Amino acid sequence: MVAKAKSSKVKIKRLKNSIKFYLPRVEGYLEVISGLSREFEGMSLIEFDGYFEKKIEPAKYVRAEVHTQKMNESKVIDQAKEIRYKLKQQSLAIEINGQLILIEQQ
Repeated sequence: MVAKAKSSKVKIKRLKNSIKFYLPRVEGYLEVISGLSREFEGMSLIEFDGYFEKKIEPAKYVRAEVHTQKMNESKVIDQAKEIRYKLKQQSLAIEINGQLILIEQQ
């Protein structure tokens, strides 16, 4: 015998924009993660080994993927520039809706 689930109202929310921040696990990265989690509606974290600037780096990296319904792309890029500066990185990669954007110091 299969039990029937009680009928209940369910709210479904689709967040159409995905932004991925590729962050090195260096001093200050946890503050960045905390700020992103407060700002955006959903977030997932994945840790990986870094391969940037044509070399495997000894530091671990975190991909913080956030989701939002409304997004201002130029604001997100400015935010990534600030994160790059805060984490003292030569470059920082972000991905907006599947398009990779590399922010580098000149």
